[in-house]
Amino acid sequence: MPRYRPHVAARPSWRCRVCGAAWPCSPARLALLGEYREDRTALLFYLGTLLGEAMSDLATLHDGVAPPDLTARFVTWARTR
Repeated sequence: MPRYRPHVAARPSWRCRVCGAAWPCSPARLALLGEYREDRTALLFYLGTLLGEAMSDLATLHDGVAPPDLTARFVTWARTR
């Protein structure tokens, strides 16, 4: 039986260590929604903190400029509908 491997970010690239997609990948998003299902505000705070770290890491990798889509990638998807 295969062992579950959590979809976590590899820093400083912020790619998923398991599937290689931009993190948070779909499995990571589902896991985060499940983990924070009772406290969406805490999830948004956590993702906002990671967004700041990703902006710094990715700017270092890309000549001082972070990719423009990071807010949607890290935070927008987790807002309540």
